[in-house]
Amino acid sequence: MNPERLLQEAEELKPVLVRLRRDLHRYPELSMQEVETTRKIREALSLADIRLLPLDLPVGVLAEVEGAEPGPTVALRADIDALPVTEETGLPFASEIPGKMHACGHDFHTAAIVGAALLLKRHAAELKGNVRLLFQPAEEKGTGAKAMVEAGALEGVQAIFGMHNKPELPVGTVGLASGPLMASVDGFKLTVTGKGGHAAIPDTAIDPIVAASAIVGGLQTAVSRSISPLDSAVVSVCSFHAGSTWNVIPDKAVLDGTVRTFRPEVRQKLPDLLRRIASGIAAGYGAEARLTWFAGIPSVTNDSEAVEIVRGAAQALNLQVTEARRSTGGEDFAHYQEQVPGCYFWMGTSGTEEWHHPKFTLDEDALAPGAALFALTVVHALDRLRG
Repeated sequence: MNPERLLQEAEELKPVLVRLRRDLHRYPELSMQEVETTRKIREALSLADIRLLPLDLPVGVLAEVEGAEPGPTVALRADIDALPVTEETGLPFASEIPGKMHACGHDFHTAAIVGAALLLKRHAAELKGNVRLLFQPAEEKGTGAKAMVEAGALEGVQAIFGMHNKPELPVGTVGLASGPLMASVDGFKLTVTGKGGHAAIPDTAIDPIVAASAIVGGLQTAVSRSISPLDSAVVSVCSFHAGSTWNVIPDKAVLDGTVRTFRPEVRQKLPDLLRRIASGIAAGYGAEARLTWFAGIPSVTNDSEAVEIVRGAAQALNLQVTEARRSTGGEDFAHYQEQVPGCYFWMGTSGTEEWHHPKFTLDEDALAPGAALFALTVVHALDRLRG
């Protein structure tokens, strides 16, 4: 498959992809509500005679482009859900659904993968294997990828590729890195129990607010004093609830927060570490602290061979390849990588704001190189897997 010709074909497809992306942007749907989004993707694929596969989920699309020759199966994944954000871009195709917006660029991801599918269908006679297409719901909830895996979306797949738009990278730039790229995402709740009493007679009470406040500060030492400086981790307390009136010391305070790590060994260490710190501080105030841990998604960890496949395709298309900067944001693409080798990369979009911002935008000129890159990555991956 000639890279120069492929990129030209992708550019010719750009008006189709822009229309699809803008339609999705205008009518965003939240996690597990992507009914019309699902219909539009199915329609776009069906018009190109791309085979739709059964998927035992209420939303989401599974499809496959079959090559002329038998061989391995490589997967491409796009996330399709929007966010509960009120759009402030002022674009002519801005969201028409109040309080909902594609503020993370999943409309762009979807359109680019549809573009790759159309290109691969055109060149099916040159493919030595098959391409599985995953249009996944509920990435923002962190549950969609696991649901797709459980529904059998990866059966027979030997490698998977996905991307996220990167606003700070210019169009035509691809960010690649082997190993950890995005952090694991876990949550915790700390319940600090003391003894209620009169605000004017604190010596007869055990104030959980004072104890919990000390715990918030103490938790910051979990990373700085118990995790190697060669590793990375984040512990953030984001919610603090206690009391209901101005003159009563409550008997309980509740803290909620999140933990982000890149290595499994560090991730496994954090629950006991937070429990020990919180319990020790609480005991010093005569209170008790109980930790509830909510295990979320693992870190996105790229397979080095899969990274080199994307690098080779990007270079063949004369795209600029740069070393990807890691993000402590999370991505449930990691659940696919628990099953098969994969590569998740950054695609430059010359954006104006960071992900999830109400004025988030991107440059649609990135659609054609995105579609071409995924298509050529598939070709290179199939060749590599055939040996």
